[in-house]
Amino acid sequence: MTFTMTFTLHPKSCPLAAIRSLILQKKPNIRNMSSTTGGPRPASMVVLHRALAPAFETFCQANRGPLPLLGRGEPGKWAWPALGAVSGTRMDRPQFRKYEFGACTGSLTSLEEYSEQLKDMVTFFLGCSASLEGAWEKAGLPRRDPPGHGHVGAYKTTVPCTTVAGFCCPLVVTMRPVPKDKLERLVQASCSLMGEQGQPVHIGDPELLGIQDLSRPDYGDPVPCQPGEVPVFWPSQLTSLEAVSGYQTPLAFTSAPGSMVMTDLKDLEAPAGCLTPEGIPEVHPISQDPLHYSITSASAVQKIRELETVIAVDPGNRGIGHLLRKDELLRASLSLSHAHAVLITTGFPTHFNHEPPEETDGPPGAIALAAFLQALDKGVSVIVDRRALSLFQKLVEEAVEQGVLKTPIPILTYQGGSAEAAQAFLCDERDPKSPRFDHLVAIERAGRAADGNYYNARKMNIKHLVDPIDDLFLVAQKIPGISSTGVGDGGNELGMGKVKEAVKNHIRNGDVIACDVEADFAVIAGVSNWGGYALACALYVLNSCEVHGRYLRKAARPSHAPGEQRWTEALPSVAKEEKMLSILVQHRVRSGVSGNVGMEVDGLPFHSTHAQMIQKLLDVTTGCQ
Repeated sequence: MTFTMTFTLHPKSCPLAAIRSLILQKKPNIRNMSSTTGGPRPASMVVLHRALAPAFETFCQANRGPLPLLGRGEPGKWAWPALGAVSGTRMDRPQFRKYEFGACTGSLTSLEEYSEQLKDMVTFFLGCSASLEGAWEKAGLPRRDPPGHGHVGAYKTTVPCTTVAGFCCPLVVTMRPVPKDKLERLVQASCSLMGEQGQPVHIGDPELLGIQDLSRPDYGDPVPCQPGEVPVFWPSQLTSLEAVSGYQTPLAFTSAPGSMVMTDLKDLEAPAGCLTPEGIPEVHPISQDPLHYSITSASAVQKIRELETVIAVDPGNRGIGHLLRKDELLRASLSLSHAHAVLITTGFPTHFNHEPPEETDGPPGAIALAAFLQALDKGVSVIVDRRALSLFQKLVEEAVEQGVLKTPIPILTYQGGSAEAAQAFLCDERDPKSPRFDHLVAIERAGRAADGNYYNARKMNIKHLVDPIDDLFLVAQKIPGISSTGVGDGGNELGMGKVKEAVKNHIRNGDVIACDVEADFAVIAGVSNWGGYALACALYVLNSCEVHGRYLRKAARPSHAPGEQRWTEALPSVAKEEKMLSILVQHRVRSGVSGNVGMEVDGLPFHSTHAQMIQKLLDVTTGCQ
């Protein structure tokens, strides 16, 4: 029996003969490909009724990570031949699955008996994760295969794919253990070979994907993680089986798990090859409990490091250079980029003889960061001292009125004073497995010293003006899934416990004033507001980076336009920060160093110092020279 088949391929795809030679041959090259490297590219197949073809094609395009569409057929122009044996291939192994109304009702070695039904059906060819095997060789790493001759396990996640016209399903991923010190090398190799399909969707704790037990995959056989290895997850074409099952069409066929068709097709919408700086992935740890790594591009990392350098100037000659730790801004912003709900605290009542005792450093940086988190559709709240609640409510209200904020921010207070109260505040129903926030940020917030007191830079104890918000940061260290960032410029701010030895050794009065409470990330700036601005700018850089954006989306949702308009509008600007400082001045909030009520922060005039700093940060962020 012979047959013909017409294909509609993606623009600039391979010649029609590439697929015709695959289908027309009497002994089609269909085999188990879980351990194949090199040679033609493996693909899996999905066969659906012609009426569903447009919707499924759109579904694949909307979820390109797990479903990279290589080509599709046209219905009604072919009949399926009998499958012949392929040298070295067990043809008694099922090559296809049959689905009826969403249920898998059979495993087949041939589709010959369905030749009549196939005349009204369309075949889709999808790239598959078996191509990853070449990355191990390119990275110079030994491959880890399942025991026996099974194919590498794949897992259903709780990550939803984008729904299109009734096609909806969870993302399915495959997992490979990778030595911790070889993570970046392997990720770069896989991206170089496979383009965006080679980029992992998650590195670290499987529970962050909703996977409870790596020893029990939904498909295939597990590859156990050894000590020193990290689980790395890539999108799997087996997502298509879940999509077919979820749609509940009367009849459909798919490739069986582990069975692939060999093709010369390439997904030219995501070309592999040499990576540009915008596409070179870098891997950075952002959490140990749960274990979590993030990915962004080398060019984004370079920009964020430039931001870190810009804010590290020391206009007050306090010696903050001794407190700097490389890449704290990078890791803090990566962690914030993954967060869903952020709690920000600020407020340093250094002017204890005045009302209000707050200073102009802190609130502007906190509001600037909150504004950008809002633009990223993250939950954001601010927590302050109860005595300052009315002040901050007015600040936020007026910031919205003047366009500094798009929408109001909830203002919270905390006076619990115990670990139990702190856990109850941070977690729903006091359950540490259900945190209300996944990142805490302190920007120029008075920090508790080793003796339990709170000190300004002149060693004056201001404990009577400060609520125990430090307890939230201390308890958060014991709750998996909550990270924290401290932003400071003198070492006595909340979170600076991470660099307290350097504070004691190099900062004036450091032996007394040093904050004893650590944050996971300590961002050091010449003025703390600058650290808040830099975090907002770093988040813009990350979310405008396609490599990082794809990782955030788990490759299962459409991308945002890089640097989309609402993000640009949410960045700190000279005009907005001038308005914010004016609001503070109207409420008699004073400069931290001089005590003046005027357009200055830490004794430095806004227009000649802070405005220039904001513009420098924007120039780095948006690429202006």
